[in-house]
Amino acid sequence: MRGIEPVTAADQLRRAFGCFPSGVTALCALSDGEPMGLAASSFTSVSLDPPLVSVCIQHTSRTWPKLREQPRLGLSVLAEEQDEVCARLASKEGDRFAGVDWFASDGGSVFVHGATLWLDCTVSEEVRCGDHDIVLLNVHGLSAAPDASPLIFHASRFRRLAGV
Repeated sequence: MRGIEPVTAADQLRRAFGCFPSGVTALCALSDGEPMGLAASSFTSVSLDPPLVSVCIQHTSRTWPKLREQPRLGLSVLAEEQDEVCARLASKEGDRFAGVDWFASDGGSVFVHGATLWLDCTVSEEVRCGDHDIVLLNVHGLSAAPDASPLIFHASRFRRLAGV
């Protein structure tokens, strides 16, 4: 067994956290008729009753302050072939939705076509923690494609599940 090292730098911790694979989500909404959104890999289910999920958003996000004000948010769990969609939504420059196939609900949630899961959400609560906020989202509606393989983020790169 390796020895446990003290945490001395953020990049050391980032590499360590990268040992845990995660799915990748797009959190999006309409604002003045235009789509806006961001990519988040820190997504998890929280509660069945009431239906809640969470995402973690960096305090430095310029998109989250605008998203949080929208009445509805669409959360899309991206599918394995959507790594370019994720890269666009994570971009700091340009039109994040250029070339992204999306649709909006009547309530203003924006969803990415081809995702493995769509959740129609509202913000329940935000908890300030370190350099991120934990955002709890109420789930009001969903559509799932459980046979579609999700996009995986592991060791700072996109991966795909291997067939068994």
